[in-house]
Amino acid sequence: MSSAAMPTTAIAAEPANVLEAHDLHRHYRVSRGVFKGHADLRAVNGASFQLAAGRTLAVVGESGCGKSTLARLITLIETPTSGNLSIDGINIAGADAAVIRGLRTKVQMVFQDPYGSLNPRKQVGQILEEPLEINTDLDSAQRAEAARAMMAKVGLRPEQYSRYPHMFSGGQRQRIAIARALMLSPKIVVADEPVSALDVSIRAQVLNLLMDLQEELNLAYLFISHDLSVVRHIADEVMVMYLGRPVEQGPKEVIFAGARHPYTVALLAATPSVDPQARSKRLTVKGELPSPLNPPSGCAFHKRCPFATEICSTERPEMRPVDGRMVACHHAEEVAG
Repeated sequence: MSSAAMPTTAIAAEPANVLEAHDLHRHYRVSRGVFKGHADLRAVNGASFQLAAGRTLAVVGESGCGKSTLARLITLIETPTSGNLSIDGINIAGADAAVIRGLRTKVQMVFQDPYGSLNPRKQVGQILEEPLEINTDLDSAQRAEAARAMMAKVGLRPEQYSRYPHMFSGGQRQRIAIARALMLSPKIVVADEPVSALDVSIRAQVLNLLMDLQEELNLAYLFISHDLSVVRHIADEVMVMYLGRPVEQGPKEVIFAGARHPYTVALLAATPSVDPQARSKRLTVKGELPSPLNPPSGCAFHKRCPFATEICSTERPEMRPVDGRMVACHHAEEVAG
């Protein structure tokens, strides 16, 4: 039998990583006030993760945990203080301006507020055509055709092409924002709380649209949210952040089945539930998020943690594998969410 006729066994290839971050940091030098000098605010303080095409990584945590700063790093609005960030196989460290411009078209963002993220003085067609006008050589007819095709893809009608944002509901405006983000055929979409400003009745519609578009276009999503019920619906992987650092990271099913960091347990417990047994297991967290200008020694969570011991106040836990996920906790084996 010739080699051309020999049977072959098809092996499904793992999806390629379109985003890789290793030990990513973003620090800001801020003033403490008159006569008090300056301090470093460590907004992102050592985040490492990967994101493959067609997958969704959800980043969750309280306000001030570094989620939005991470989004600005991934979208290249800001540069890391240290660490490595690669987009579509290209490390941004040392990349020239032309390469960075090219990478920006591969990472687009959907913002939280559909009322504030759209230019009220432009028609929908103009809003959608603008990225093409700036970044491509398409003529006006080609741009209009592409914009109308994208409107149809996100569920907007042709006659809405010449309308202004104020003429749309919140859910429709977010569809416009999603369409705008997809005009340049990005590989990565950063969605920063994309449904939190919407009525509960239409959140599921927008989430289902995002999931349909992901399947059709093989998009990678970095999905930022504080709402774990939304994360449970859309995510493949979950990264929980606290005071600039990931504290638990792994497959959605593993983390929701049983969190191993006390902070994740507390976040899950704060999600409303109709199950009385689930409500009875709620973990109480003391105090408020510490100031990032003066974080606690050791584990940043130890002053609020019911599992804390002496080692937690002196030694910072590093991420380590526990039960199918990575977790930064000295007592992860004792925690069951």
